[in-house]
Amino acid sequence: MSDRSDLFEQLQRLATEQRNPLSSHIDTASIREILRVINIEDHRVPIAVRQEIPYIAEAVQIVVDAFDRGGRLFYVGAGTSGRLGVVDASEIPPTFGTDPSLVQGIIAGGRIAVFESQEGAEDVAADGAAALDDHGVTSTDVVCGIASSGRTPYVVGAVEHANDTLGAQTLFVTTIPRAEFGVDVDVAICPDVGPEVVMGSTRMKSGTAQKLVLNMITTAAMIRRGKVYENMMVDLQRTSEKLVERAHRTVMMVTGLDYGDAVAAVDAADGHVKTAVVMVLADVEAGEARRRLREANGFVREAIGAR
Repeated sequence: MSDRSDLFEQLQRLATEQRNPLSSHIDTASIREILRVINIEDHRVPIAVRQEIPYIAEAVQIVVDAFDRGGRLFYVGAGTSGRLGVVDASEIPPTFGTDPSLVQGIIAGGRIAVFESQEGAEDVAADGAAALDDHGVTSTDVVCGIASSGRTPYVVGAVEHANDTLGAQTLFVTTIPRAEFGVDVDVAICPDVGPEVVMGSTRMKSGTAQKLVLNMITTAAMIRRGKVYENMMVDLQRTSEKLVERAHRTVMMVTGLDYGDAVAAVDAADGHVKTAVVMVLADVEAGEARRRLREANGFVREAIGAR
């Protein structure tokens, strides 16, 4: 009973479990008023995230350094936080042409928890630690815990195991104030979004803040890995008709070729946009374009200028 009392006291103190005085009337509000209140509160999220940019920048550098030495990024979360990690990880390969193993999402309760709530799965710290072992996490990797409350046992257990046993670098994304966060990690990112419109519904502002932070971490890391030229995806995978046409359009925009010539260039590059761009702009064959990209570590600007 004492454990349950302790949990009750912790929940009472959590910022994510407080009532929002600005939404106390929404149960009697009109639909438009409900939406207005939600929208006003949502505007607080990017401001809170902006204040964490120095910490997000540290996290990005850690991730880039890990990628450079052959490491990977693992997100670990439960519920909404876990689903957001899975979503971000799953979108990296088609967007940036990476191997699916480079960024991975681990969610309490396993794959089924992505689609169906498995609330009790988050309560066992040892399960979070075991999940890292199951995924073969090593000291070259980065483990990023995601938990609105900053205290979810499954997530904390994983992060502590990464720190204490595996020697991996650790990040944590939470939406409680930094002063309330007590887990030992290399970098904590703590956008304080305040109480939710519906008390405790962290799928709302907290989830939005976490999604923004994860977007920033992986997008910035991929840019620093040469996956973007100017502001265009040049390492995307042509896995759908939309992405095939985006590849052609990207080559057209970068090089000034018409549609037919852009298609021919992409085909000559075996479907690789980055290679096609270097072929056209440096006026070289596919083999030379690939060699230049290897020597430039994948950065198009350097490959174009290489001799």
